[in-house]
Amino acid sequence: MAHLDMSEFWSAHLGLTLLTISLAVMIFVITPLREAGLPGRIFLDLVVGMLMIFAALVIDQSRMDKAWTIAVIVVSSTVLAAARVHPTRFLRLSASVFVIITLLVFIRIVLLVMFRAGLINWGRIQGGVCVYLLIGMAWASAFQFLEQLHPGSFSFISPPADLDQLTSKLTYFSFATLTTVGSTITPVDPFARSLTIAEAIVGQLFPATLIGALVAMAMQSREKS
Repeated sequence: MAHLDMSEFWSAHLGLTLLTISLAVMIFVITPLREAGLPGRIFLDLVVGMLMIFAALVIDQSRMDKAWTIAVIVVSSTVLAAARVHPTRFLRLSASVFVIITLLVFIRIVLLVMFRAGLINWGRIQGGVCVYLLIGMAWASAFQFLEQLHPGSFSFISPPADLDQLTSKLTYFSFATLTTVGSTITPVDPFARSLTIAEAIVGQLFPATLIGALVAMAMQSREKS
């Protein structure tokens, strides 16, 4: 019965709506507040994590894929908690790696929900927004991993004082790069520059590719009907 309810929850795209709202609040409200030293992201992290676990359970995929997805989310949460309690360099680097992996898993889940059989509606557009936001967050974590691995990979006008400020600044830089707006943060390391160029390219190609895929699905659905 619970499985049926969650399936209907995602089929009606209510899950994508809640996920979009959670990601938007996390990126545009909570992350800037964290730079100022104010907490508040843990709750939204839990909401996003639980939504993804429920989605992984109800979407059409093998049991192995479901188990692997849930394991990645649980391990990532554990490593993040350990890095908060014991902020060693190894744990911070490991946390950044697991966050990248987890966000890529989240992107896969949302795409599976988006491209399930059914009518092309507003829910599909919300899914595209979710994937776009998750891409920006994944790149921000990659930038953070590189900066922690090789300090000085990015040039800041005001250097971050702690990990929260570093996360906030690189999240801003990631979305400024994804949307090709530009920012005051400059990639110095060659790998940082390569990542920046790759994100800018993805930021241009993804919306066009998504729109093309949705239009193709709508045309196929119309032909079948």
